[in-house]
Amino acid sequence: MIFQFPALLAGLLGLPAIWWLLRARPPSPRIQTFPPVALLASLHPKKDDAATPPFWLLLLRLVAAALLILGLSGPVIPGSPVPLPGSGALLLVIDNDMMTAPDWSERNAAAHALLDAAGRAGRSAALLATASEGQDNPTILRALPAEQVALALDALRPLPWAADRALAARRLEKMKSDGLSFGAVAYLSNGLASAGKDGVAADRSFTVAMQAFGAVQEIRFTGSGAFVLSHAVEETQDPSSDSLSTAGVMARLETLPSDLPRRVRVRAHSEDGGTLSLTDVTLPAGASSAPVSVSLPTVMRNRVDMLTIDGNASAPGTLLLDEGDRLRPVGLIATGSGDTPLVGSLFYLRRALAPNADLHTGSTATLLSQPLSVLIAPDGTLADAETQQKVAEWVRKGGTLIRFAGRTLAGHEDSAQSTPEPSRAETAARADPGKTLLPVALMPTARQLGGAMSWGKPQSLADFPEDSPFHGLAVPKDVTVSRQILAQPATDLSAHSWARLADGTPLVTHATLGKGEIVLFHVTPTADWSNLPLSGLFVSMLTRLVEHADGVDLPSDNSVLAPVMTLDGEGVLGAPSPLARGLASSRFGTTAVSPEHPPGLYGSRAARRALNVGDTLHSLSSLPPTGAVTNPAGHRPDRLMGPVLLAIALLLLAGDALATLFLRGFFSLPRARRALHLSILLGLSSTALTSSGFAQDAPVVPEAAPPAMATSVPGAALETRLAYVITGNPEVDAVSQEGLQGLSDYVNARTSAVIGHPDGVHPGKDDLAYYPLLYWPITPDAHADPAVTSALTTFIAHGGMIIIDTQGVDTATSGDNDTLAGEAPGSAAALRRVTAGLPIPPLTHLDDHHVLSHTFYLLHDFPGRYAGQPVWVARDGEAENDDVSPVIIGSADWAHAWAVDQNGDTRFAVLPGGDEQRRTAYRFGVNAVIYALTGNYKADQVHVPAILKRLGQ
Repeated sequence: MIFQFPALLAGLLGLPAIWWLLRARPPSPRIQTFPPVALLASLHPKKDDAATPPFWLLLLRLVAAALLILGLSGPVIPGSPVPLPGSGALLLVIDNDMMTAPDWSERNAAAHALLDAAGRAGRSAALLATASEGQDNPTILRALPAEQVALALDALRPLPWAADRALAARRLEKMKSDGLSFGAVAYLSNGLASAGKDGVAADRSFTVAMQAFGAVQEIRFTGSGAFVLSHAVEETQDPSSDSLSTAGVMARLETLPSDLPRRVRVRAHSEDGGTLSLTDVTLPAGASSAPVSVSLPTVMRNRVDMLTIDGNASAPGTLLLDEGDRLRPVGLIATGSGDTPLVGSLFYLRRALAPNADLHTGSTATLLSQPLSVLIAPDGTLADAETQQKVAEWVRKGGTLIRFAGRTLAGHEDSAQSTPEPSRAETAARADPGKTLLPVALMPTARQLGGAMSWGKPQSLADFPEDSPFHGLAVPKDVTVSRQILAQPATDLSAHSWARLADGTPLVTHATLGKGEIVLFHVTPTADWSNLPLSGLFVSMLTRLVEHADGVDLPSDNSVLAPVMTLDGEGVLGAPSPLARGLASSRFGTTAVSPEHPPGLYGSRAARRALNVGDTLHSLSSLPPTGAVTNPAGHRPDRLMGPVLLAIALLLLAGDALATLFLRGFFSLPRARRALHLSILLGLSSTALTSSGFAQDAPVVPEAAPPAMATSVPGAALETRLAYVITGNPEVDAVSQEGLQGLSDYVNARTSAVIGHPDGVHPGKDDLAYYPLLYWPITPDAHADPAVTSALTTFIAHGGMIIIDTQGVDTATSGDNDTLAGEAPGSAAALRRVTAGLPIPPLTHLDDHHVLSHTFYLLHDFPGRYAGQPVWVARDGEAENDDVSPVIIGSADWAHAWAVDQNGDTRFAVLPGGDEQRRTAYRFGVNAVIYALTGNYKADQVHVPAILKRLGQ
């Protein structure tokens, strides 16, 4: 054992003095003859324990004093740190880059252990961190005492960018040229090689620079593992392959291969920090990457702002999402053979758009009845004049229409034979997008390029112009067009062309119509006119159009976006550092994170871009050993014994105080008896005061009451409480309890009603007569029970009200769930089963004319966790109990919207309205509670004039 303050051990020399003081007697009294007390001279006084304590008590006090002295002297039990290499000054090199955040505490402890060992051995030390905040921020310390180097080590934190081993190598070489020498080098490595060819050279020079000082001992940490979240890599080589169906894949997880399978949990966060989903990703043995598939409805998926890895708080383990990652609703107008493999008009479109859009297929009328960003019309789907008028009106309001050429648009011509020029009136009509839904006037026939009957050959694509949304996309040389519809020559034709063939003829044209836009591909969406749909360029072009259509025309030019919020080394968003600089829009996705460009969010909210570590770091590789590789496993740090000794000393002193009180007779039997009598008297007094306080409310019980009257009274009989049906599902029951607790708190805070804590009940077993309102969540496995049905029937008959909530929409009965509600498969059948025997009257939609909509708050909609769902109540004039509806049936999942945790914070996100929707959900709950408590009181108020007239008043 060693001591941090050995000078305090001199206090042990004072123990004999303490012994003498504890044994000291008070001075002897002076003897004075006094006759009345002469008889006392014959008495022999007992030994005064206060003056001379017993030996065991004296020993206890001495031990406590010794422990206090030892504890204050700072004793330390040396652990077994990583063996200190070599002799002489120690050069400590540590990786503090973005990959070290998960195990930083372990790394910091190992570094301190090395410095402590160097300090005890009298060796000086120097420190070099491989990641820094800039070129002018060196982290090298010359050979200094280990205690001073430890202070500099405490100031180090993991940084959100890669280690600059090339810079570290130059600093080491400068130290060598300055004549500094070290007897040993300890390198706390992250075990990962630098990225790229330059990284390989930097690692090699860094290793050589360290080995120039002597033998290198490398310590690697493998506890948490290195993980990187990156955007999902789009498979664009073969759009005809079914492997393109990557819907739900939001990211990709990269790591080093392992001999054992691993499971990683990825958490999806909303903008306010709430958790939207948890996804378990399994990495098989030997695997270095795996897709991250997040199963969420499109509306909820578009609310995901960040993905993180549980237990791996770091910048690489955080993936920020921007507007370019949102799924846009795209409508595909269905045709008779649209999905026929390889030849259907929608076959390639569906596979090209599936990974990056929310696809909807149907008729034109069906698609226009729902929110869309883009409407795609294959050839022949807009032939009807009425349909064209509706689509034109939709485009004028801001929609984007994408059309494709075909035989119908080419006038059913199969050859490129010469045709007469169209008249001026016809040309003007064709040039009006509002009438023709075409961006430019077209030639009446298709142009044939190549083939047995043509002198020409298929044309390749030209580079995209700068004003085109396709600008920046690489044009493959093997993409050719063998047939197209030509645009009529015009002076402004180039302004309407976003893509051209090598001969200058338009391939994609556009025109604005009101607030929207019309885009035309002059080829078919199949492979019979060109091989463009077979290429990855087709996927990229459609993705750019979808992003452009929704107003998310992310700039790809050299406009500089300033950093708004950046990640620190532990993956926490905060204000950018003074060293952070703006980044050109065209460099996102190709620029690695650095001190000048840290990971984070850049640009204004309308055109915000996310810079992530995984944008450029798509694979990890192990670092070749730089010396003897060890790990800190099995090595214990030093243990501070001072706090333990001080705690034991305080316990001994407390025992001394109790023993002293005992020896003085404080715990004698008479005193204990008096204390017991006093406590009984105080208890009886408090009981009498409590009983008198409730004398007016408590019922008078006869003295000769039978034994049954002595049973405990339920809490719901003493205060108003809400109740929920216990389903047996722990998660559902917990949310029901938290939801009713949140609603009760809201009612208490905003009305004069006083609601207690909610109760969970089993209908048929528990007495429901105490509760005015019962919340009943329907689970898919719910079954009818005669006892439950009988109890609920009695509850309704005596004026009780039930809120029945399926907590989502059953897509098996309602088709595709394109609303904002979550999915609850099987809930519709379960609802029919459990309500089969209940006396439910004819129902109607709840609207803003019903009494329930203005019982306390004036409401126009009645959302829960999900908005837009119908709510059913008893029809006016059909309900019993004086026209009060006995049931409220819906699927809005009110409990999740009301739920609060122990701290009073809401736990679950509500869609899509956020806090405003949650406030409306609470207000609906308040109306339901007041409605259950007061009945048709509000309805009577509405009819007061008619009632008074009927009474003759």
